[in-house]
Amino acid sequence: MLRSKVIRIGIDIGGAFTDLVAYNEETGELIWKKVETTPWDPAEGVMEAVNKSKIDPKNAYSFIHGQTLVINTILTRTGSKVGLITTKGFRDVLELQRSNRRDMYNFHYRKPEPFVPRYLRREVSERIGSSGEEVVPLNMDELDRQVDFLVKEGVESIAISFFNSYANPSHEKLAAERVRSKLPQIPVTTSYDITMEWREYERTSTAVLNAYVKPKMKSYLSKLESALKTFGFTGTLFAMLSNGGMGTFRYISDYPITSVESGPVAGVIGAIQIARLTGERNLIALDGGSTTTKASLVENLNPRVTTEYYVERDRWRSGYPIRVPVVETVEVGSGGTSIAWVDDIGNLRVGPKAAGAFPGPACYMKGGVEPTVTDAYVVAGIMNPDHLLAGELKISRNAAIEAIRKIASYYDVSPEEAAWGIIRIANENASGIIRIISVQRGYDPRDFALVAYGGSGPLFAPFIAKELEIRKIIIPAVPPGVFSAWGLLATDIRHDVVRTDVLPLVEEKAEKIEENFSDMESTLVRLFEEEGLGNREIVFMRQADLRYYGQEHTVKIAIPFKRIGPGEISKIKELFHESHKREYEFSLPENPVEIVNFHVTGFVLVKKVQLSEVKEIKTSSVEEAVIGERKTFIDGVSEMLPVYYKPLIPPGKEIEGPAIVEDPTSTLLVLKGMKLSSDKYGNLIVGWSK
Repeated sequence: MLRSKVIRIGIDIGGAFTDLVAYNEETGELIWKKVETTPWDPAEGVMEAVNKSKIDPKNAYSFIHGQTLVINTILTRTGSKVGLITTKGFRDVLELQRSNRRDMYNFHYRKPEPFVPRYLRREVSERIGSSGEEVVPLNMDELDRQVDFLVKEGVESIAISFFNSYANPSHEKLAAERVRSKLPQIPVTTSYDITMEWREYERTSTAVLNAYVKPKMKSYLSKLESALKTFGFTGTLFAMLSNGGMGTFRYISDYPITSVESGPVAGVIGAIQIARLTGERNLIALDGGSTTTKASLVENLNPRVTTEYYVERDRWRSGYPIRVPVVETVEVGSGGTSIAWVDDIGNLRVGPKAAGAFPGPACYMKGGVEPTVTDAYVVAGIMNPDHLLAGELKISRNAAIEAIRKIASYYDVSPEEAAWGIIRIANENASGIIRIISVQRGYDPRDFALVAYGGSGPLFAPFIAKELEIRKIIIPAVPPGVFSAWGLLATDIRHDVVRTDVLPLVEEKAEKIEENFSDMESTLVRLFEEEGLGNREIVFMRQADLRYYGQEHTVKIAIPFKRIGPGEISKIKELFHESHKREYEFSLPENPVEIVNFHVTGFVLVKKVQLSEVKEIKTSSVEEAVIGERKTFIDGVSEMLPVYYKPLIPPGKEIEGPAIVEDPTSTLLVLKGMKLSSDKYGNLIVGWSK
């Protein structure tokens, strides 16, 4: 029986499913529930998951939410009508952008279209110098006229981004105060509140995108909060941030762009917890979702965090920059519900278009008729042909065959052969993003363990491991299909402040460098106090972006000193030289070094969800974990494979591939030449037979 006020709830909304994981800190009991996402109103799916879990929200003290609403609002262009107020002469910054054409030979290239049309980008007289001095005062009369114009045009959200406001935000503050006093009903976003980094276009883009999603996100969070309160929830509401931490609903409502990669990052944090338990320090987190597959490289248990993040960036498109801290992830539009299709020249393709939750794959029998990756796995016999989610979701293999037959007829092959072709392409798509985060950045994937989760992650993992010679696959003991929701419960409260102040790294500047770090730590203290967390202990982490004088690029390094004086300057230089050599294969010890960006992270540590050792198991041999066998079609060969039930596999016992392992939320295929065992926590470890 769940007891009062010891429960934490994590809910993650994906493209096809909404996942809930609840943890009782007193008993160690873990409850999970998976329901279909309700894209017309995501809050409906959240409340359905709460209802089906049988958890009384009155007994929960913490609710942590991961979502894809922000990124999907941007991708689908369903945000608000935004007006931009900027410095006179700078209204076209969003149009000019950067000359970073991704593919110089792509004749179909088009610049990203600004989210704010030119007539809604309004200028006012003001100017701040690069050192923060006031050059031209803010003209309040002009500001009033421009605001009146935007109101007449029916804008729903306003962004303010002035030139050099990162050096001195006083004009942005004055403008925001005036706009809010005139229009209290319209959300206002100022660039300095989100990022204090330089680069005019990037700061403005970040402010505009925050303004674009703010009304929709604020409405959604308000509705969800009201619904939870109706159910009796009186605890604290948190949302996952892109930096690998979480913030309160109040914070996310004001700065929703900081949660642009909310859901995927939770899985990375959870994967780090699993790697720590299994003794791994270097890992690749693989999240096989319903509509996309995502991957992130983690070195020495530390996720890579960057403030150079782009939405819709690929080989051909420069994308839209967002200057907020984001755990580096790479994704491809290839997941369980991704649709297979034939292009104009006869090539078989998979994704990025997906069937999603509705109508879903054909095998779901909910109106979907297009062949998907899920249908292919069902036709190939790898996935259960009768039901998923431990029997809750009935499926039809015949319906999957009919959908796959479209592809099979085109190539004049059997449905099973067509299904295997779809599977191979989906696997290659997933392998491609692993190469991007490892090989293309100078890492050897063979030096990393692959932690695979999500509904389709364990299916992709063995093929990726075979292709890239990865030595070990780890499938978490937590049901992989709800793993990102579990990752929410392994997350600390975290905020980041990044500020540009270009300074030479010399002993004479030690006092100024320390002053910057101390001031940023004070800013974080105030931020936590505004969220009602001022009584919690805050742990600070300092970092800085450094470069050799004259360079364009920077290298981020950790600053392991609580206080910086003249004696620490030479030590920081050494850390930079070492990092630069590791990343670029050379260092210039005789060259002057300068700091470009100061970066301080504040953590409020929370009690993590813990995996308990397996104490009781109904079986003593792997043979007792066999629940049947299934005819499969793999790589052109039909054969019967044993099907094991993951919760019944006893720790320490080995299973030789080929074999199928089923879990209530996912399926794992152990290929020939691989072996599988379960550790003391119930995690599955897949390696290569000797």
